[in-house]
Amino acid sequence: MPKFLIERDIPDTGHLTREQLVAISESSCRTLRGIDPEVQWLTSFVTADKIFCIYIAPDEEVIRRHAFEGGFPANAITLIHSTIDPTYADA
Repeated sequence: MPKFLIERDIPDTGHLTREQLVAISESSCRTLRGIDPEVQWLTSFVTADKIFCIYIAPDEEVIRRHAFEGGFPANAITLIHSTIDPTYADA
């Protein structure tokens, strides 16, 4: 199944409390369960004004639906073609 990078513009995200981030996480998981049990949220990176998420999903439309039903943005959705890491330098 394809893997996607989702960019969510959320002003002042870097100042959210742990409790607020937990609430966002719970909302996201609850919404995903109601949409497609095969969709997987792998991880997210919280920055000052954005959250970058990695998802495995059948297509971009499922991710857009998740964002709409969850009430959070999906400002950019990018298909991930491959991944690399520092071990590639040692090959």
